[in-house]
Amino acid sequence: MNFNLKPFLFIVLSLSVFVVSCDKKTEKEKTVVKTAINTDKVETPKGMVWVASKTFLMGAKNEDKYAMPREKPAHKVAVDGFFIDAHEVTNKQFKEFVAATKYITVAERPIDWDEIKKDLPAGTPKPADSILQPGSLIFNKHAKGIVSMENYGQWWVWKLGADWKHPEGPGSSIEGQDNYPVVHIAQEDALAYCKWANRRLPTEAEWESAAQGKFEDNIYSWGNKLEDLDANANTWQGKFPTENISEDGFEYISPIKSYPANNIGLYDMAGNVWEMTSDLFNVNYYQTIDPNVVLQNPVGADKSYTPSNPYQIEYVMKGGSFLCHASYCASFRISARMGMEPNSGSDHIGFRTVATKEMLAK
Repeated sequence: MNFNLKPFLFIVLSLSVFVVSCDKKTEKEKTVVKTAINTDKVETPKGMVWVASKTFLMGAKNEDKYAMPREKPAHKVAVDGFFIDAHEVTNKQFKEFVAATKYITVAERPIDWDEIKKDLPAGTPKPADSILQPGSLIFNKHAKGIVSMENYGQWWVWKLGADWKHPEGPGSSIEGQDNYPVVHIAQEDALAYCKWANRRLPTEAEWESAAQGKFEDNIYSWGNKLEDLDANANTWQGKFPTENISEDGFEYISPIKSYPANNIGLYDMAGNVWEMTSDLFNVNYYQTIDPNVVLQNPVGADKSYTPSNPYQIEYVMKGGSFLCHASYCASFRISARMGMEPNSGSDHIGFRTVATKEMLAK
C-alpha cells in the first residue's frame, strides 16, 4: 500500500541521527583499544523472544497463489540470532516512552510550510491554513460505491487531529486500550522509541526469520493452510472495503494476543497492523539477488524504488493488517511486502523492535 502523500501537503521531513564513536588510541602505539563484550550471560529481556540463527527461504514460495512479482524469486538467507518483541509495541509502552522523554510524534507537530514546499514542485501555491494542520491517515469506514480497487484513495481519508492518542481524530481516545498496538506512528517516531529503549527496527530478513519461527519455507506464520487464516490473524472478513462482517469479533484493530502465537511465541505476525522494518523498499530488489548464493544477514536494497512513487523514499513494511483480504492485497503471508513513506503514519501501521546480545551487553 504505497501512499503518495504529496497531494495532501503534509510531508514532514525526517530527522537523521548520526552517532559517531571513536576508539581510543595510545599515543605510543596508535593501536585501537577494543573491549571484549561478553554475551554469554545476556538473558532474554522481558516481553521479548529469542529467534535462533538459521538459514531459510525468504520470498514467495512456488505454491503461494497470492505471491506478487516484488516477492520473487525466493532465495536462501542466513540470519544470526536476535531478540524480538513478542507483540507489537502497545499504547501503554508508547505512553511510558512519551512520559519519560516528552516526545511529540510527527502527526502531532505543527506543519511548517517552508519545510514542506522544499519537497514540492517549484511554484506550488500555499494552501489554506485550515489544511496545514497536523493529522494522519485513517480508514474510511463509510466507503461506498467503489469504482476501482486500484484507487485506494476511495477508502482512505486525511484526518486533521488524528494521532496516536486520538486514532480516529478529535473526540476519539485510547482510554482503556493500553493493550492495543500503537498506531499513527511515523518511522521517525519508531526510531526515537527504539533509541530510548535500546532497541532497533528489524531488517526484513530478521522479520521473516521471526515469522517463520521453527519453519524454514512456510507461506504463513501458522503453516501452509489458508483455511486457518481466520483462526490465526485479524484480517478483513466480508467484502473489502465496504462490508466487514467481523466474525472474529474485531471489526478493525484488535488487542495484542487476541490470536494464537506462532511456534516460537510471537503474536500478530500476520494481520492487525503492518510492521515497520529498516529495509528500503524496492520492487526490483529480489530480481538482483543470485538465487544460488546464500545471503548472510541481508539489509535490503541500496535504494528505494516504487514505479507509482519513483521520487519518494519508502521502507518495507511486513505482516499485513486488519484491512488485508484475499480479494485485495492478501498480505497476511510471510513473504508479503509493501512500501511506506517514512514521514507519515496511519491507523493500520505499527511496529515491534529487536535487540541483539551485543546491544544488550553494552
